[in-house]
Amino acid sequence: MHCSLFCRVIDNYGDIGVCWRLARQLVHEHGWQLTLWVDDLASFARIAPALDVALARQWLDGIEVRHWADTLPADAAVGEVVIEAFACELPDSYQHAMAAKAKPPLWLNLEYLSAEDWVEGCHGLPSPHPRLPLQKYFFFPGFTARTGGLLCEQALLAERDAWQADTAAQRAYWLARGVPPCPPGGVRYSLFAYDSPAAAQWVQQLAAGSQPVQLLLPMGKVVPDVLHALDLPADAAAGQHHQCGQLALYLLPMSDQRGYDRLLWSCDFNIVRGEDSFLRAQWAGRPFAWHIYRQDDDAHIDKLNAFLQHYCHAMPPALATAVQDFMLQWNHNRLSGTAWPALQAQWPAWQLHAAAWPGQILAGGSLAQRLVQFAEIRLQ
Repeated sequence: MHCSLFCRVIDNYGDIGVCWRLARQLVHEHGWQLTLWVDDLASFARIAPALDVALARQWLDGIEVRHWADTLPADAAVGEVVIEAFACELPDSYQHAMAAKAKPPLWLNLEYLSAEDWVEGCHGLPSPHPRLPLQKYFFFPGFTARTGGLLCEQALLAERDAWQADTAAQRAYWLARGVPPCPPGGVRYSLFAYDSPAAAQWVQQLAAGSQPVQLLLPMGKVVPDVLHALDLPADAAAGQHHQCGQLALYLLPMSDQRGYDRLLWSCDFNIVRGEDSFLRAQWAGRPFAWHIYRQDDDAHIDKLNAFLQHYCHAMPPALATAVQDFMLQWNHNRLSGTAWPALQAQWPAWQLHAAAWPGQILAGGSLAQRLVQFAEIRLQ
């Protein structure tokens, strides 16, 4: 099976992060051949350092990677499956090439992940092309059996368990990043979020708290808020360390996807953003908070509430309330002085829930597994 996967990079790393993970799964776990078309190779290279941004065509990890410029080259082959990631709109010339094939390809629009109820009714629906003899199917990732599932490699949870049990590997991981062992009674948190006043309020609470905290801060949009809140120089760079009260702040460079997984697996709590990091934090089996991408008219809050209904459904009531309050306050850009202490009071129960959660939402198969099954049925 040959697949052509198209991706426009809109949010720096999220879109290409999802597409790159899916591409590798389809190739390495399901034996597909895959061409990945990407319009922004520079952003792609931030999470795949082996990529050469100067090459318009190259092979990486068994996948053909091609630069998606304004005009596709004449040798742009049409795969048996064509995936349009996040409604990125295929070029007209490519759509006509699809229609010209004796057997048109299976055309999928891979949508953004959502936990909203309406997704179940829209997943898998066909949409006829208005002018060409083509049909596009909507493929919605989701948290229930009637959706397209979630992106997770087959061996990921076993790999995570082995890592979390290997204290020597974790110690070497931290030392390579200039982070010393945690002090007695201390904890490690990571913060990878959008810019937010809530982030400033949170780090101030950590600095003024009673518990030693090592905060791992990958370079990104939230860094200026954190530096300003802690009265640190605005020109801080990756590799620097600052002690602010009980808070030890470590600025980290952006890493590849494998390295970021290990960061999440090695922390006691992770604040993440977007879609790709959001899922990876769940696979870590640790407490986490989600900074969802802002949308007009607060539409993102509806998406957050839909997820929280799933995530908090089986929680003890006090834990569910604390988790919901913290995430909602964070995404409303204001964090009260009580939201974080309320979460800390429920920590043991949250750790148990977080550890069990991945197995619950993967019971019906991963996104790649469900996509392959969908393709095999439609192409019979």
